[in-house]
Amino acid sequence: MVNGVSARLSEVIRPNDGAPQGAVSRALQVMRAHLGMEVAYVSEFVNGRAIFREVDAPGLDAVIKVGDSMSLDDVYCRHILAGRLPQLIPDTSAEPLAMSLPITHAAPIKSHVSVPILKSDGEPYGMFCCVGMHTDPSLNARDLQMMTAFAELAAFEINRDLDARKINDVQLERIRDVIDEQRLSMVYQPIWDAATRRPVGLEALCRFSAEPRRSPDIWFNEAAEVGLGAILELTAIRMALQALDSPLPSHVYVAVNASPNTILSPDFLALFDLKHARRIVLEITEHAHVECYDTILEIIAPLRAAGVRLAVDDAGAGYSSLQHILKLRPDLIKLDMGLTRNVDSDPSRRALASALIRFAQDTGSQIIAEGVETESELQTLHDLGADRVQGYYLGRPAPLVDVVSLFARPDLALAS
Repeated sequence: MVNGVSARLSEVIRPNDGAPQGAVSRALQVMRAHLGMEVAYVSEFVNGRAIFREVDAPGLDAVIKVGDSMSLDDVYCRHILAGRLPQLIPDTSAEPLAMSLPITHAAPIKSHVSVPILKSDGEPYGMFCCVGMHTDPSLNARDLQMMTAFAELAAFEINRDLDARKINDVQLERIRDVIDEQRLSMVYQPIWDAATRRPVGLEALCRFSAEPRRSPDIWFNEAAEVGLGAILELTAIRMALQALDSPLPSHVYVAVNASPNTILSPDFLALFDLKHARRIVLEITEHAHVECYDTILEIIAPLRAAGVRLAVDDAGAGYSSLQHILKLRPDLIKLDMGLTRNVDSDPSRRALASALIRFAQDTGSQIIAEGVETESELQTLHDLGADRVQGYYLGRPAPLVDVVSLFARPDLALAS
């Protein structure tokens, strides 16, 4: 960049007035006004055509607009890239090659400034162009320098978007492969009655066999980022509910996890066979504020009427979980493992757990304490009034066949 122009351009194309205008669009607007020309645009070369991605041409929508395209054989771009036409043309009538192109007369183009936009690998992305319908002998090298500076800043923004798009495409393909090839499976963690110390339910949890190896929450977060979060969750729920047709005791329920966005999916209700309704618990998984509680309650109303129970997890982990409890009025409230951990030795945790257990009792809900890892934690939670417990001390997540065999054991109950 020359003459200090580039030091000021980022401020010019990124105004601080809060306007939603994009950096490339703003650059075109400023450059067109500076040159006093009628049209400015950024094009992308795709399959032998120049597609107009950004356009600033007030009052000329009939002539050029975003999304229009032209063959590269009919415009100046290839000739400028090959050096057959200069980047700066104050008067097209002085350029025989320009005058030979039909577009020069059709537009008409009387003056023209154009600078290539390069991708990160050095290949041409397209052009940053300004077109005048009048000749302009005052156009000079400084104008071209300024145009080049703006084009480089536009290239920075465009390449950042292209890089993000590449990452998104990789993520999208990865999630689609997981769904299409069923590269996920279900494991089930027992949920125990705290008083009888016998299992009464199973929480279905997802495991992924696809590469890269990583935790399920990362897979689900990535799916949400590329717009496939609901589809992946629906796939997992469908697989999880198959456990209800296995030889589990009839009193054992299966808990499945669903985010609010998944519940809002038009395919959500079709997942549930209501003949198993009383053996299904639907856990709402969301750690942020939810805007559509009324809609969620309306959607799941037929399920709850048929006997499906509603659970909210991570109680005690933050304000949002308390909001979910107050708005959704769940049948089951799951104490967050951060609250359960060391509840036997930490008076603060014990006091908060006790308060939530009392709240559940007063509102007709039941408490499930997650993350139980010691006998002392289990006994403390039972003494506080927790209804059910879950954690590694009681049983790790396992494939369904192993969980089914658990119920056939004569020593099923934990020792008191």
